[in-house]
Amino acid sequence: MILLYRVLTLLLYPFLIVFIYFRKFLKKEDPLRFKEKILSSNFDSNRKVSSKLIWFHAASLGEFKSIIPIVESLLNNYKDLEVLITTSTLSSGDLSKIVLKKFSNVHHRYFPYDIEFLIKNFLNVWKPNYIFLVDSEIWPNLILLAKNQKIPLALINARITAKTFNKWIKFPKTAKKIFGAFDLCLTSNDETKHYLKKFEAKNISFHGNIKFIDEVDKDKIKNLNENFLLMRRFWIAASTHQGEEMFCLKTHKKVKERYNDVITFIIPRHINRVKDIKILADKLNLKTQILNKGEIILNNKEIIIINSFGVLNDYFKYAKSVFVGKSTLKKLKYSGGQNPIDAAKLGCKVYHGPYVYNFQEVYKILNKYNISKEIGTYEELSENLIKDLLSHQKSEIGITDQLKVLGQKILDKTMLNINSFIK
Repeated sequence: MILLYRVLTLLLYPFLIVFIYFRKFLKKEDPLRFKEKILSSNFDSNRKVSSKLIWFHAASLGEFKSIIPIVESLLNNYKDLEVLITTSTLSSGDLSKIVLKKFSNVHHRYFPYDIEFLIKNFLNVWKPNYIFLVDSEIWPNLILLAKNQKIPLALINARITAKTFNKWIKFPKTAKKIFGAFDLCLTSNDETKHYLKKFEAKNISFHGNIKFIDEVDKDKIKNLNENFLLMRRFWIAASTHQGEEMFCLKTHKKVKERYNDVITFIIPRHINRVKDIKILADKLNLKTQILNKGEIILNNKEIIIINSFGVLNDYFKYAKSVFVGKSTLKKLKYSGGQNPIDAAKLGCKVYHGPYVYNFQEVYKILNKYNISKEIGTYEELSENLIKDLLSHQKSEIGITDQLKVLGQKILDKTMLNINSFIK
């Protein structure tokens, strides 16, 4: 299977070059650095040969943010150390330009496609001493080439779903060879720990999801409409998917029976759908505004549809109650759920539907602390929102303090494993 994978990825290489240029044309890739994914000539390294280099690969925005506290801890403990962080998405690359400014010895590059000759060249250029793959980033060529070069490998915040496990188990020898190559496995949930044992992985521990570690700095969150948000009674429907907006609009109408001044913010997962959502709201005779970046919220609107990326925290900071989407659609029973952690860290009560497969462990923790609650119908959500919005002013309810303590515990235990691993 490994040989077949290597042949197929090599054959795909010319098509991937075309694909990456097409994505660049659509502005989905970094216009200046997109070649880092496809050309060895762009694998430039400015690392110090005398320093140890730890390479973290964190595919997207959430994974990138989750490892920053770990990177900071490592740099505080080890003076002669450099860190390379690779990501795959444009949004994570853009964030790296801001977050990594404060580090003189942390580098960011885009992750090259997992083609044998590309990965081999990347390893030869950067010469990492340790490699950490984050979450579900399982790349066979990288893993096996690193193993051949005797580079210690770790999998952190590992997440394997039942669906993924069932795919791997069809090729048990390959799965055991790949997962058995890791020298350290820190999982994000107990389910993954169980699956990794089936694949004969070694040195497995579960301390908690590292996404609880990263703290959200409220002071750095700015919103052009801050005064409006501080003075109004509102709730947020975040990361909604097609089929959930009508659920939220019905909730709004029900809450409006009690609070005529209530405002509902809908922040869809895919903003290309904002016009379709407005059509739904218009059919219900709801006064609606599509809010673009840099615009002021109009006073006579009751449904505000956010038409910009990466702004969830800009609204969570001021909200008392948040419904997190991709959780009410039965067809997504085994792939449902969006990350509720930032909303919880910013002191919001979080509501969700029954289908949160991808974040089961996270919601178990939030439910335990009475931070989140599962709801089944829009009437049930409405009843809870009516209680929450009795006062429109947001108050401290201890949520952030609870999560800070939890995050610190996870970080401390995680660092014990990592420090032992790199010594």
